[in-house]
Amino acid sequence: MDFKLKQSSPDSWLETVLGDFDQFLVDHASCEKKASGMAISMISHYPDKPILVKAMLDLAIEELSHFRDVMELLINKGLQAGADQKDHYINQLHKAMDQGKEAYLLDRLLIASIVEARGAERFGIIANALPDGRLKTFYTSIAESENQHYRLFLTLAEQHCDGARISTRLAELLEIEANIVRQLPDRPALH
Repeated sequence: MDFKLKQSSPDSWLETVLGDFDQFLVDHASCEKKASGMAISMISHYPDKPILVKAMLDLAIEELSHFRDVMELLINKGLQAGADQKDHYINQLHKAMDQGKEAYLLDRLLIASIVEARGAERFGIIANALPDGRLKTFYTSIAESENQHYRLFLTLAEQHCDGARISTRLAELLEIEANIVRQLPDRPALH
C-alpha cells in the first residue's frame, strides 16, 4: 500500500523557512524529540503487540538520534533548543481520531504515516533548496528516513488492523490533512 499527499506545501512556506532557518532548526529539534516520545508512547499503550513494540523501539532510538544531530547543529551555531510549542497541525489531526480501541489504533498508525509523509515532503523541499554541503546532505538523509517511516506506519496498520477499513479511513484522513495544510500559516517550522 502507498499513498500521495493531496496538498503540496506552498512555496511561501519554504521562503519563510529559509528566511529564518535558525528558528526552523529549533522547531526541527523539538519535532524529533516529540517523534521519539510518540514512539515510546506507542510501546506503553500496546505492549501486547510485539511487532509494533519492536518497530517503535527502533523508531524511538532513530528519532532520538535525529534529535541529537539537530541539537549538534544548533549548538554549533551558538543556538539552544526552545520550549516545545503546541503544534496546530498535529493537534488538528488528533482531533480527527476515531475512538474505540481498534479504530484508535488504526488512526494513530495512519496519522503517524501521514505526518511522516509530510515530513518527507518538506525535508526534501528544504534539501533541494540548500546549497551543496553538509546541511543539504543532512536534510536529504532526513527526508529519506521520513519516507521509510511513513511506509513503516502503513505496514504496521496492515499488520494490526482491519484491512477493509484501512483504504477508506486513509482517504478520509488524507483529505482532512490536506484541508489542515491549506489553512496553516507560513512559519519557520516543519508544520
